[in-house]
Amino acid sequence: MAGKAPQPEDPAEPEVRERRGIKKGLYLLPSTFTAANIGMGFFSVMASLRGFQLLDENIPAATAQFDYAARAIGWAALFDALDGRIARMTKTTTEMGIQLDSLADVLTFGIAPAVLAYAWGYGSSLPDGSQAQKLGWFVSFMFLMCGALRLARFNVQATRPRTLSEGTAKVDKKNFVGLPIPAAAGLIAAFVHFAPTPLKAYGDEYLTPYTGLAMGAIAVLGVLMVSTIRYSSFKTVGGGKRSRATVVLFIAAVGMLIWLYSRYTLLAIVAAYVLHGIVLRVASLFRFRPSTEAH
Repeated sequence: MAGKAPQPEDPAEPEVRERRGIKKGLYLLPSTFTAANIGMGFFSVMASLRGFQLLDENIPAATAQFDYAARAIGWAALFDALDGRIARMTKTTTEMGIQLDSLADVLTFGIAPAVLAYAWGYGSSLPDGSQAQKLGWFVSFMFLMCGALRLARFNVQATRPRTLSEGTAKVDKKNFVGLPIPAAAGLIAAFVHFAPTPLKAYGDEYLTPYTGLAMGAIAVLGVLMVSTIRYSSFKTVGGGKRSRATVVLFIAAVGMLIWLYSRYTLLAIVAAYVLHGIVLRVASLFRFRPSTEAH
């Protein structure tokens, strides 16, 4: 029985396979940045613990470790911003990626800054076993809990868009409800990067007020995360063709300022973002509202 003649291969098949391979590779790209986010969070925690160990032996070495921990949170914020944008640009958003990103944020922007604030600040400056030290544990824990609740609320709002009066569902892309957890963690990291010397190294005259201010600031950030104050998301910035050049120039200028004056620039940027939501909320309370009553 004569064998069948070999069928010629379809020249389009290798091209289709190559496209499928590229598509599968694109799905890994956002997860790679998420993994880098997790890695920076783990590094920050380990550096904070190492700095805490060195407090009684070598203050300069402890200062360097706290600075490394703060910088790691800053890099993690960059990776966190990139993974979402890359996933949307390449249309490779997956349910697995969304859940992984949220878990990464709990570690990097919840646990890591809480440990850093405790090790660098009030944990090292308060007597062991004192009521004040226990209060410091509580403040750091509540910051973590508020951050976790903030992430849970964000996920729920993203999957269940708010309903307008007309009955159509819409996601508010211009604003976040509550302070985003990366911004809260970023402010802690930016301040430690600005002044990495642990509070324990300051004299007794400044130790008590600085410790109180640090604990109060952490508590306020936790409250802001679970509040209903709206913060700009900047997701629509650069959407128009005319504004893209301006955005590119702005990013280049900010990047150069961070490279040259990172301690001042990062603290100013993050502090301005955290404060702008509060300022807008206060301004809205005093905004003139015309009466709708008939005269």
